[in-house]
Amino acid sequence: MCRVQSSSCHRPFTYVLNSDAPCVTEIDYNQSVKTFSLRTATRLGVTVVAAGLAATAGCSSSSSSSSSSSPSASASASSSASAAPTTLTVKQLIFGDTIKHSFQHNGTGATTTGRLSQPDDIVALGGNLYVGFQNGVGSQGEVAPSGNLDSTLVELTPAGSVVKQWDLKGKIDGMGADSATGTVIATVNEDSKSSLYTVSSGIVTHYTYTPSSLPNQGGTDAVSVDNGKTLISASAPGTSGKAPASAPAVFAVTLNAGTMTASVAPFFADNATATGVNGSDAGKKVTLALTDPDSNLAVPSSSPKFGGDFMLNSQGDEQLIFSDASGKNLQVLKISNSVDDITWATSASGTLYTTDSSADTVDAITGPFTPGTAYTAVTPCNANSAPSTCTTPNTFGMIDLTTGAVSNVTITGAVTPKGMVFVP
Repeated sequence: MCRVQSSSCHRPFTYVLNSDAPCVTEIDYNQSVKTFSLRTATRLGVTVVAAGLAATAGCSSSSSSSSSSSPSASASASSSASAAPTTLTVKQLIFGDTIKHSFQHNGTGATTTGRLSQPDDIVALGGNLYVGFQNGVGSQGEVAPSGNLDSTLVELTPAGSVVKQWDLKGKIDGMGADSATGTVIATVNEDSKSSLYTVSSGIVTHYTYTPSSLPNQGGTDAVSVDNGKTLISASAPGTSGKAPASAPAVFAVTLNAGTMTASVAPFFADNATATGVNGSDAGKKVTLALTDPDSNLAVPSSSPKFGGDFMLNSQGDEQLIFSDASGKNLQVLKISNSVDDITWATSASGTLYTTDSSADTVDAITGPFTPGTAYTAVTPCNANSAPSTCTTPNTFGMIDLTTGAVSNVTITGAVTPKGMVFVP
C-alpha cells in the first residue's frame, strides 16, 4: 500500500501495487512515430465498472462536487433527457506519470525519457480506449518546455492497462474512430501546420492535407466518421492568414493511402444558413458567423432531439450546430456556457470516460445514468467573452437540448474534465 500526494486537483490517495499489471518498453523508432508495446512488470493495478467488468479503480477522491442541475434544465428534462440522475461517481483509471516515453530534445541530440502529460481527446474502438497525451507541445507543433515535439497516443483496456503506445510528431488535439475499418484517426496542431495520422492494426500512417494551405487559414481538430464520411472540424480560422467569411467550418476528408494525402472539401461553412432552435431566433433562419469550430460528434439515434445528426461545437461562440448527412438543413442551438467535448449516455449502465489534463489522469465515471442525457465538459474560460485572466476550472455538466441551458452535475469525486466518451 502506498500513500501518494497527487496534483492540486486531487486529494492524497492510497493505491495497491499489482505484480501482474503491464508497463511499456520501447521497441521501435522512426522519424515520425515511435512505437511501444507492453511487457509484464509492477505498476498500479486498476479496474472499473465497464462493459460488464466490475471491480474498483486504483484510487478515488472522497470529495463531492457542490453543483447540481438548475431548475430551468430540470423543468424541460422530459424533452431533452437532461435531468440529473442519482449521484455519479468518478474514479481515477490511470495516471500520466505512470506511463513513460522517450524523445530527443527538440528532435536532436541524446534520447531522454519522460512521463506523459496533458491527456486530451479520447475515443473508444474495439473494446479499448485510445487517449491522446499532448506532452506540452504547442498548438502549431512548437517544442514543449521539456524539449518534446511528440504527443503520445495510448491504447488502454477498460481496466486501465496499457496495450500499446505511439509517439506522433505534433500536438494531438482531435481524435475519432472508424468502427467499420477499425481505424483511429488523430489530427495534430489545431491552430495551423496541421496534419493527421491513422492507426489501424497497430500500423501508423501519416497524411498531409491537400491543399497544403487549408481554406480556413487555420488547422483541424475533432474527427467523426458519420454516414461513411470522415468529418473534421476546421479549427482556428484565420490563424495563418485572413479567412473568408465563407471558410469551411467542417471539412469532409478523403484519405489517399497511395499518396498519403488527405483531401479536404467543405461540408458546411462558417457563414452557413441555419434555423434557430431556441431564444429569440427560434424557428427563424439565421446566418452563422462561427469563429471557433472545435469538437464534433455523430449524435446517437436514441437522443431525444437531433438523433442521427452530425453536431459541431463552436466552443467560443457558445453554439451547437446540427446537420443532416448532406451538410445542409442546419439547426443552431445557443447554449448558456462554453463547453468542450460532449457525449450522450446511451444506457443507464456503462461508463463515461473522461480526461483530466490538469491532473494528468484518465478517469471513469459510473452511473446510473439517464439515457439520452448530453453530458459535457463545461469550459467557461474558453468563451469568446471570457476575460484573458480567467482561471475558472472546467466542470462536469449536461446540456438541455431544448433550452440550451448548461448546468453542473452532482458527482462524487474530483475531476476537471476535458475529452470524454461514453461506453455502454
